[in-house]
Amino acid sequence: MDFEIITTPNFEREAKALQKRYPSFKSDLIALTEVLLNNPMQGVEVYKNCFKVRFSIKSKGRGKSGGGRLITYVKIMNKRIYLLSVFDKSERESVSDTFLRQLLADLDEC
Repeated sequence: MDFEIITTPNFEREAKALQKRYPSFKSDLIALTEVLLNNPMQGVEVYKNCFKVRFSIKSKGRGKSGGGRLITYVKIMNKRIYLLSVFDKSERESVSDTFLRQLLADLDEC
């Protein structure tokens, strides 16, 4: 399947902050996007077609369990993977349905 990865403004803002804090973040994210292209529904489904994917941040030195979290929204029919949010687990452990609905509403506005 040839999926396309699309970033949202919220994701870009959060990724920029993490990139400043962790030097390896960019390469870790590139590796993760390659995995997502092969398996778009990776992670745990937290809302309708929204997945929370765990990934390690090498410069943090903690592995997947203490690393980062990526929220994706997969549209199978359009073959698109939207990167909605990315965060450090130490900053936010879980995401609420309200937060996810807001991310999806922002996606509709784009």
